[in-house]
Amino acid sequence: MANDRKSNARAAQTGADVNADVNSPGYQERVFEIVRRIPAGRVMTYGQLAGILGEGYTPRTVGFVMHAANDTVPWQRVINSQGACSTGRVVLPPDLQQRLLEAEGVVFDARGRCDLSRYRWTPEEYAGDEADDDSTQPSLFGD
Repeated sequence: MANDRKSNARAAQTGADVNADVNSPGYQERVFEIVRRIPAGRVMTYGQLAGILGEGYTPRTVGFVMHAANDTVPWQRVINSQGACSTGRVVLPPDLQQRLLEAEGVVFDARGRCDLSRYRWTPEEYAGDEADDDSTQPSLFGD
């Protein structure tokens, strides 16, 4: 009972669906299926993926799933809504994601951000949707 309350409180804070099982193979595979389609030299954001996948998916849960990706998933092609890499505290070396993307032709500025208007990829079947419009999210970097 106490664990349920803690889980519900945590979900309310993060916006996660309490019933979403981010560890289930089906939940993860829905994320990986789209990520495997991202062409080299292009990126998607965690929020963009969550918007496409719909109810039960949040940018945070997509990030959690991406952390569990194996070598068949081009995990480096999923970045934050500011156009920056968010794996510095999770992946060693800390700049691995950016280096992998740069090797694919993605250019980052001095602040470690790529131009999402140039590099963001949207699956054709969602190209007209608003699901990929997370540009209104406030910056975590205070600018």
